[in-house]
Amino acid sequence: MYKDRLELYDAIVAQCDRFPRKGKTMPHTSANGYMFSLLNKDGELGFRFDKDTQEKYIKQFQSSYYKSYNAIMKGYVLIPEAMLTDREALVAYLNESYDYVMSLPKK
Repeated sequence: MYKDRLELYDAIVAQCDRFPRKGKTMPHTSANGYMFSLLNKDGELGFRFDKDTQEKYIKQFQSSYYKSYNAIMKGYVLIPEAMLTDREALVAYLNESYDYVMSLPKK
C-alpha cells in the first residue's frame, strides 16, 4: 500500500511545477520555510491549510486532522481514501496548500 501511495504522491507533486517533492524517508513538500504536504509511514496523505479552510475541508471531505507518528499535525487535513482517485482535485488542493504557506511570513 505504501509504495502505491508514494507513486500517487510523486505523480501529484510532479504536476505542480512551483515546488519539488523532498525527503527520502519522509516524503513531503515545503516552501517559504514551512512543510505543506506529507506522506506518513502508513501511506496517509496530509495537506496544510489555514484554520478556516481546515475546518471547511474536514467537514466537506468527512475527514479529520492528519496524524503522523501518532501525533496530530497542526494545520493539516487528512486526505481521505475516497479522494485519492481524483488526481486533478488533489493537484488543485496541493496548489492551494502551497499558496497558503507562501502567504505566511518567511521562516
